[in-house]
Amino acid sequence: MPRAKTVRRVSLSVAILVVVALVVATVVGVSLVRRSFPQTSGELTVSGLTSKVTVLRDDRGVPQIYADNAQDLFRAQGFVAAQDRFFEMDLRRHITAGRLSEIVGQDGVETDRVIRTMGWRRVAEAELPTLAPSTRQYLQAYADGVNAYITKAGSPDNMGLEYTMLGQKFPGYRVEPWSPADSLAWLKAMAWDLRGDYDNELTRARLSGSITPARLAQIFPPYPAESHQPILSDKAWSPGAASSTLGAASAIPTERTASAVPSPRADVNNKDTRIVYGEVAAALDQLPVMVGRGEGVGSNSWVVGPEHSSTGKPLLANDPHLGVGIPGIWYQTGLHCRNVSEACPFDVAGFSFAGLPGIVIGHNQSVSWGFTNLGPDVSDFYLEQVVGEKYRRGNDYLPLKEHNETIKVAGGEDVTTTVRETLHGPLLSDVITSVAQAGKSALVEGKPEPSTYAVSLAWTGLLPGHTADAIFKINTAQDFAQFRAAAKDFAVPAQNLLYADTAGHIGYQAPGQVPIRATSTGGAPPGYWPAPGWDPKYDWTGFVPFEQMPTAYDPPEGYIVAANQEVTASQTPFLTTEWDYGYRSERIRDLITASPKVTPERMSQIQGDTRNTFAPELVKALLAVKLDNPDPELNDPFTKEAQNLLRKWDYTQPSGRSQAAAAAAFYNAVWSNILDLTFNDELGLTMKADGGSRWMQAVSGLLKAPRDAWWDNKLTAGVIEGRDEILRQAMVQARKDLTQQLGKAPVTWQWGRLHQLKLEHKILGGDSVLGPVRAMFNRGPWQMPGGSSIVDANGWDAGEGYAVNWAPSMRMVVNLGDLDASRWVNQSGNSGHPYDNHYVDQADAWVANETYPWPFSEKAVRAGGGDDLTLTPDASGN
Repeated sequence: MPRAKTVRRVSLSVAILVVVALVVATVVGVSLVRRSFPQTSGELTVSGLTSKVTVLRDDRGVPQIYADNAQDLFRAQGFVAAQDRFFEMDLRRHITAGRLSEIVGQDGVETDRVIRTMGWRRVAEAELPTLAPSTRQYLQAYADGVNAYITKAGSPDNMGLEYTMLGQKFPGYRVEPWSPADSLAWLKAMAWDLRGDYDNELTRARLSGSITPARLAQIFPPYPAESHQPILSDKAWSPGAASSTLGAASAIPTERTASAVPSPRADVNNKDTRIVYGEVAAALDQLPVMVGRGEGVGSNSWVVGPEHSSTGKPLLANDPHLGVGIPGIWYQTGLHCRNVSEACPFDVAGFSFAGLPGIVIGHNQSVSWGFTNLGPDVSDFYLEQVVGEKYRRGNDYLPLKEHNETIKVAGGEDVTTTVRETLHGPLLSDVITSVAQAGKSALVEGKPEPSTYAVSLAWTGLLPGHTADAIFKINTAQDFAQFRAAAKDFAVPAQNLLYADTAGHIGYQAPGQVPIRATSTGGAPPGYWPAPGWDPKYDWTGFVPFEQMPTAYDPPEGYIVAANQEVTASQTPFLTTEWDYGYRSERIRDLITASPKVTPERMSQIQGDTRNTFAPELVKALLAVKLDNPDPELNDPFTKEAQNLLRKWDYTQPSGRSQAAAAAAFYNAVWSNILDLTFNDELGLTMKADGGSRWMQAVSGLLKAPRDAWWDNKLTAGVIEGRDEILRQAMVQARKDLTQQLGKAPVTWQWGRLHQLKLEHKILGGDSVLGPVRAMFNRGPWQMPGGSSIVDANGWDAGEGYAVNWAPSMRMVVNLGDLDASRWVNQSGNSGHPYDNHYVDQADAWVANETYPWPFSEKAVRAGGGDDLTLTPDASGN
């Protein structure tokens, strides 16, 4: 997996912060802080409603909404979501439209240029008229509800504390009405973060000039199918007759050896093109992380059938692993038609996105579903030869599509940017000015043509789709046939969909638009290297038919585990080579099968499991390194004292004070140093090893080759290191590091003191913001258990430090035998308002892997207590 990137905070300039600091004392006043808090009891008039709507909130501020018709239901959802999260919604729509600069000024321009180039908003607007009439009605009703809130709130200062802070530098900001396209554009942003392969494709291309194909294959090893089982066994699903119709275009060689991958074509990978690839990577780093990225978009989900469940009915668990921040990614809610009918078919609850109608993950009265990222290869980079305003296509040159975009900048002058496209997609290399000069001196196929290399992006997310239709269809599905029919419309982001129902059935479906490539680059798997855009044989030729995507219904094993590992052992249809390497999935499978019956409580316990399943292999090698020696110069009792922690370690990574926590601290410090000494000397500063499952699998292979060239640290001239020397150096350095950070006595070390989580606001939470301002919006730190490629996946990037930068964004366990007995927890809280009681009220429970009751029936919801709000139609008829 690609290195998880640090969440890029859009920061304010020092000048802004100085001005903002002057109003901090005023802002913390109670009246100003509370002015944006929502009314949650009594009555409120909402324009556009046709009848009364009831909103019941529990002790954590989670709304359950009850209405007489679907339009009122979604109007109310829009209104209530805006009450709790409007600034987040407004920020998201500005980011996805390439208009962030209108909120934060000059600091948002580069982000806006990249997003305008990709055109997320343009795609959303093109998609809207293609959706089902009912979907468009629901989107419009939701927008009407948001706009009713905007009208009622009046001033931006009444909508969020952030507007007050930002208004000190950029006064006069006006909130625009919400539109259905605002909701759809968010789906594009989500799909971008959750797409597969692009990071690794660029990384391989950038490294291929300095690292041989054989060595490169060692750090992109094949999936370990012999030890880590796929989601679906051969008994559960087989491509069968489908494979004969897919052909070579959507299959890859069954050979899994690392040496099977050849080098890229010379005409798409030379010194000049690698400069362009690096510039494109830099351009894409300008994008703020919306939900997560890289290793940090893994997830756990599993479902056990009646024969494995203590309840006699299925149990379904899900915890998507996404980026961390505040407010959290998910917004909990329930949507209930008072009388469920064809005209008003919703009785559903779960996790939604503020700004998007419907429920993304959850359950209705009959079925439950969970998501994990499928991660198929849905994007390709094409190297394009550009001459003036044309680009090469075969033996001809075609005109580039061009249009100008005007970016309005708060407090500054407008910025105009030109967007250029080939038939493959937008030229991302245009976003970085220096790219225009890259490659001009290069010979193109031996000819001194005045060409410039450019890089275009083909991505399924830039094609209009019907994912919004799928969300509403899934929300109302009553059986697996209806669920599959709904999944057919789920275009991007492609997900592993797990299913369970109250009738006792379980299932799995892989949806999504997965491209078929007619030809792979240089004999490698499709999409492995950037392709020559001038050669039509590398174009996509279509998409894998839905009927040929993997699926299963009541598999013979009686359970399904989907944790981003390989979907099936079959290589047909071709989905990707970039799977998670299966450490989490195999651990979950072991825990499920450890007892004949799994209880709901056990499902939750599994979500908090902290065992590092790669550690036993590495610890064995570490303990074989001799640190005591009769030769005083080689004797190292100081490091051995720390090494001894590993001898009795149970391989768990808790956060508190214990022998396991001390050993985990040392182990992870050693792991970080191993990666640095073994790989980073050749990868460079921008492509450091992040320590995720791909690197675990790579090191697993290298441990069997003690004299492999990767072990040699290229920064030590005249010395050739081997495995044992690098392991020794890593332990020595880890001992020194932890002595400085945690103290001299190893037994007192704690993993949680290194591995901490801070929930930071996207705009006002970064290090460039003054401390008093950050303190208003940020929360934490918390000492965290778990780690990367562990079930309790509080991930960290070994190239950057031990801080948690992605984690389970929520957890849920659905009890299909008694929906009112289901459990859930959010990462932070349901409110986006700092100092609101529900801004961060779930975080402590979430850190401790505790959950809250999730009542579903109206009787159970009312029995749980909380606030009761009635939304009434505007008597004036507005």
